Amino acid sequence: MKPVSKPEAHEKYQRLIDAATAAGPVSTAVAHPCDQVSFKGTVEAARLRLIDPILVGPVARIQEIARRYDIDISGLKIVNSLHSHDSAAKAVELARSGEAEALMKGSLHTDELMGAVVAREGGLRTSRRISHCFIMDVPGHPDPLIITDAAVNIAPTLEDKIDIVQNAIDLATALNVPEVRVAILSAMETVNPKVPSSLEAASLSKMTERGQITGAAVDGPLALDNAISEEAAATKQITSPVAGRANVLVVPDLEAGNMLAKSLSFLAGADSAGVVLGARVPIILTSRADSLMARLASCAVAALLAKFRRDQAASRSV
Repeated sequence: MKPVSKPEAHEKYQRLIDAATAAGPVSTAVAHPCDQVSFKGTVEAARLRLIDPILVGPVARIQEIARRYDIDISGLKIVNSLHSHDSAAKAVELARSGEAEALMKGSLHTDELMGAVVAREGGLRTSRRISHCFIMDVPGHPDPLIITDAAVNIAPTLEDKIDIVQNAIDLATALNVPEVRVAILSAMETVNPKVPSSLEAASLSKMTERGQITGAAVDGPLALDNAISEEAAATKQITSPVAGRANVLVVPDLEAGNMLAKSLSFLAGADSAGVVLGARVPIILTSRADSLMARLASCAVAALLAKFRRDQAASRSV
């Protein structure tokens, strides 16, 4: 298989991939990699030493796909399963047992995998709310842009958003973002009692001041323009360590996040890597429409997050 090219359009993702490669591969249970797209992405991520995959799926089917597309899997571990639901359950068990430090979605439906993850018996729940982050590579924007939550929590409460914000901060820290600046988005930059998202944004900002959310500068409510444009923030005369310079965007709900992420993808030509946080291990959720570079970036993000957690656990045990 040919090496992945390094076009300038993917410079930000390439930096993540290079950092993860330098850190070494992370053992990753890949649930049901039973189509060409998910299979090739997994093998390429292994070749680049981003992940050390454990393929979980029907052995005969995996071997047939490898033969059909001339992919060498001789050095990869395979765990046999009966069907996609069984693949999800066995992949989750590998993560629960500690054999895998990350989990990756193959060709099964997202609901199948996440159903096994959030199962009360045998799942990967923690005290944190599970949430999703897109890491967007936006052409013309200097740094990766984290958007949350646009994939898991449909209408999160204020209590949910505390965990959503903290999950995103922990991710940015694991990605070695030197200064994490979180914008809590609303339709405006002023608190309006008639707009619930502006009230929640103000509450989250105050919670950060009181130490209930840690590790970043958090401000809101901010509208999208004055969150990412210094010119727009100056025009509105907003004095804030976040306004105009946000690298994490927390959206009011899934609909707003989904539209924001897809607008960046289809109108601005952005790529979107993605990871689920708040479970015992990071979870790589990819779409069949994702480019190979976006898939590799998702693996890199999960690998860096797994290493960050490993280092944290080691420091606590000292």
